[in-house]
Amino acid sequence: MFNNLRQIIVRTIHPRITFPIHRLSSIEADKSPITANVPSEVWKLGKLNHIAVAVPSLDEASSFFKNILHAKAVSGAVPLKEHGVHTVFVDFGNTKIELLFPLGEKSPIKKFLEKNKLGGIHHICIEVDNIEEAVKDIQQQNIRTLSESTQIGAHGKPVIFLHPKDCGGILIELEQA
Repeated sequence: MFNNLRQIIVRTIHPRITFPIHRLSSIEADKSPITANVPSEVWKLGKLNHIAVAVPSLDEASSFFKNILHAKAVSGAVPLKEHGVHTVFVDFGNTKIELLFPLGEKSPIKKFLEKNKLGGIHHICIEVDNIEEAVKDIQQQNIRTLSESTQIGAHGKPVIFLHPKDCGGILIELEQA
């Protein structure tokens, strides 16, 4: 479980490293560089696109980021019926925060807020250069996705969510760059 999360983080920090990387004992690691015999990549992890936060009030959260933290820009609320959420994007220049509020009774954010009354981090979104190849590769490594295939996300691009039980407890959204 944490090994898969480690791979995602390592790919973000060191995009030239690919997997599988065979586990080396500390003795073997001293003899051999980690990048030896690494196969070529089919897809690359890109930048952190946003951190999504479920909030009990879009107005209060938007006001906080705009007036207190002086975010570069705060969008208006956009309903995404197919995802069961209202979204607001807060732009900090180098990354964004996506504020999530329930839309409808079956909203996954409604369920999240029932368990977490004050809200909290819901997921992180990381860009990939080839989402279809990323999905194939991830599924071959027995990482489950929350849907059978990609869907169109809040930015109008294909996205897919990775099951948090396979990613160290973190819900990860991959988005086509």
